[in-house]
Amino acid sequence: MFFGEAGAGERGAILYTVIESYRRRGIDPYAYLKDVLTRLPSMTNRKTVGLLPANWGQMHIPDLKAAA
Repeated sequence: MFFGEAGAGERGAILYTVIESYRRRGIDPYAYLKDVLTRLPSMTNRKTVGLLPANWGQMHIPDLKAAA
């Protein structure tokens, strides 16, 4: 329940909220973050729209279901 630092609890809550929002969209948080964080450094600002969870999910959820 305690994170050690006053601001750490708030950062943890933000992270948990983001991860749960991915799950509600049917996106595996690990697969999403792994893909986005590896592709992001080589992308331009205009290409990052495809990395938004809704856009990413439309492109990758059929692939993830086929692999399961």
